[in-house]
Amino acid sequence: MRTRRNHISAFALLLIISFVARADKVDDFVRAEMQRQHVPGVSVVVMKDQKIVKSAGYGLANVELSVPATADTVYKIGSVSKQFIASGIMLLVKEGKIGLDDNVSKYLEGTPDSWKPITIRHLLTHTSGIVREAPGFDPFKVQNDIDVIKTAYSLPLRFSPGEKWEYCNVGYFTLAEIIHKVTGQPWGDFLRDRLFTPLDMKATRTTTITDLVANRANGYVWDTRKFENAPNYFALRPSGAFLSTVTDLAKWEAALANHKILDQASLEQMWTPVKLNDGSTYTYGFGWEVDSVAGHKQIHHGGSLPGFRSQFARFVDDKLCVIVLTNGDNADAALFAVGVANFYIQGLVPKRVVAKIDPKILDTYVGRYQGVSVINITREGGNLVIQTGADGEKVELFPTSENSFFTEGQLLVTYVFKKDEAGQLILVVMRDGKEVRQIKRIN
Repeated sequence: MRTRRNHISAFALLLIISFVARADKVDDFVRAEMQRQHVPGVSVVVMKDQKIVKSAGYGLANVELSVPATADTVYKIGSVSKQFIASGIMLLVKEGKIGLDDNVSKYLEGTPDSWKPITIRHLLTHTSGIVREAPGFDPFKVQNDIDVIKTAYSLPLRFSPGEKWEYCNVGYFTLAEIIHKVTGQPWGDFLRDRLFTPLDMKATRTTTITDLVANRANGYVWDTRKFENAPNYFALRPSGAFLSTVTDLAKWEAALANHKILDQASLEQMWTPVKLNDGSTYTYGFGWEVDSVAGHKQIHHGGSLPGFRSQFARFVDDKLCVIVLTNGDNADAALFAVGVANFYIQGLVPKRVVAKIDPKILDTYVGRYQGVSVINITREGGNLVIQTGADGEKVELFPTSENSFFTEGQLLVTYVFKKDEAGQLILVVMRDGKEVRQIKRIN
């Protein structure tokens, strides 16, 4: 019996050592990316099988006061907030107070004729055809949500409802207003009472510039050589409304997994790709993106506000969740999340080996390529360098073969040079093995 106990203790010790070693690698990765991306502060939580296995803060929550970032630092989470609005709607659906296929005009007065076919489902899935931002929205002006929404009434729809997917913040303004109309409560109060308070998410609340918020991070913009304070929106946007911590969001993740707020049927609807009018699907559900990384199913969402970037990534089949909150305007929170997840999911990010290529072959790729902006490929020393626009940062391209390259900061992106059917050289951008776009050389 004593021998068996010793074996168990030894096994437990090996597990502890394994997790500590892995955590050290996560720390090294996060700190290196913070330096490369110029991010002052980052907070991370990793959950495996609904248990926190990593929780940490890095850098500074406030640069001017030298306040360290921790797991309890409060950040603006931007559009990660959309899942809360969507969850509030699903609670009302479950209670029979709202129907997913109800027309928006059932709840809002004065909607234009063009909005008559738009349903709650269209708003949740960004398939309504409404413009992304209402023309009357002013981030530095406090307005009622309905007044902002109404400024979009006069604009034509960009497409017929359900025809295609196009990100739409006005849709989530409208969903929040519907919550208010149906419940009689301000939508922020409703979500606080029905979501945050029951889960003891004490740090999660609507954004504010006047209230005192303990452990609040300041937002920053990197300006070539130094950090500057980011603009601070006066407006409370339902599409990106909340402040939170990685600790609180871990409670939210556990509540989703254990059906404390929403049942499995509701979650399955939220996590199912939207079906468009032509029968095809798009990788978005209700306030969540639904796709995969290296064959691993991912349910996730990012957030962006001046001075803040966030990512909430659930690798469902691996029972892994990575949540990243940052206070840097140019932070790539999705890269942080996938990079951290790679230490827990073997093979999530491809291992790349830099190949030695004949410089004459590299010279054939030098030139200007026309994308959304002009992309310049140049030779500096023995390496290719890519630069977007005249003022863009120059980034080295590392070869893995004669025509395939990657950059240090893009874990899943590959650049492939090849010729099209007309024999013209093109640059093909691949993400996770899938073609994203083709860019033709113009000279």
